[in-house]
Amino acid sequence: MSKNILHKFASAYVWGNIVAVVIVMVLLSFAVRFGLGFYTHHGESIVVPNIIHMSFEDAEDKCKALGLQLVVADTGYVKTLPPDCILEQSPLNGKRIKSDHVILVTVNSAGAPMLVLPDVIDNGSYREASAMLASMGFKLGEPQWMPGEKDWIYGMTVNGRKVKTGDRIPSDAKLVLQVGDGTRSSGTVIDYENSGIDYDDMPEEVPEYEYEIVEVPVDENGNEISPSSGSEQASPAE
Repeated sequence: MSKNILHKFASAYVWGNIVAVVIVMVLLSFAVRFGLGFYTHHGESIVVPNIIHMSFEDAEDKCKALGLQLVVADTGYVKTLPPDCILEQSPLNGKRIKSDHVILVTVNSAGAPMLVLPDVIDNGSYREASAMLASMGFKLGEPQWMPGEKDWIYGMTVNGRKVKTGDRIPSDAKLVLQVGDGTRSSGTVIDYENSGIDYDDMPEEVPEYEYEIVEVPVDENGNEISPSSGSEQASPAE
């Protein structure tokens, strides 16, 4: 009889544990399901507003009111727009996103970014130099032609001021390359004042002198015979 009682007790204990485990698993599954839904704002979405060309402060207030975060990812420069305004945004306006989502923006800087001039002076042709400078973001003006080897780079100027390798100039400033024009015809007029070459240091042309050829008598040994010696030799003969 005692064995039957123990057997029934053990069976009830085991089944009780099984039922308890099942209940706990069901509760955990519901908790995970509804918890994740709450954490990820399941079913909730916000339309991204258009903040292009707004000041960063106004755009930030507008996004905060919608539960969105604004983060500066990059800066750019547009001369016609005020500093600190929004140039680009990601995601774009009209997209639906969840709250607490981050919106990345590019803001306008107060001035043009500075670019470092590469080594192109006396180091390549006009085609090579202009392609390199354009790819780096420089704005190129019309080249300034000057006497020299054809298409060779002899210098650079910005607003009439000479610049050199390593100088930092604004990206919106026009860079003028001083380029050799090759051979010139004799009738070509050269603008010496704006050519970029200091002609004051160049040597003056050597003047041409007139001269005449005079025959000088020589003796049998090749020595010059002066008029006085000739007269002395002639006197004994007389």
